Amino acid sequence: MEKKISWRALIVFLLISWGVGGLASFLIRNNTDIYETLQRPAFAPPGWVFPVVWAVLYTLMGISAYLIFRAVPSASRLNALTSYLVTLIINFAWPLIFFNAQAWWGAFFWLLLLIASLVVQLVLYWRVRPSAALLQIPYLLWISFAAVLNLSIARMN
Repeated sequence: MEKKISWRALIVFLLISWGVGGLASFLIRNNTDIYETLQRPAFAPPGWVFPVVWAVLYTLMGISAYLIFRAVPSASRLNALTSYLVTLIINFAWPLIFFNAQAWWGAFFWLLLLIASLVVQLVLYWRVRPSAALLQIPYLLWISFAAVLNLSIARMN
């Protein structure tokens, strides 16, 4: 039988995820207009799509981490939660590299690191609670798309 929801823990994990995204957004706020000036491929979404998608993804990250946290304490659970934090840190740095440093190629290779980190996280999550891993599939799909978009931007600019 599933444990009762711990609203405090859920809110903490949501705030961690949203906080990382919010801080990154705050730190790049003066440079996001650069996206509209770049040569972009035809499949590039308009700029307004990104904050909407990221709001959903950060919510899913928080919920997934909460599900892992609520699992039976174990080394696997600790490893999965550690991977969550590592992935969040890597994720946090990407917009700084892309928007603030305007290092298109550096941002692309950083996204490859993020993808690798997320794949490890998915495997670790799966071992603890498969539903938490499944909630991260949209994140993997989005950052894979972002890598293709970033690569195209790097090549075109």
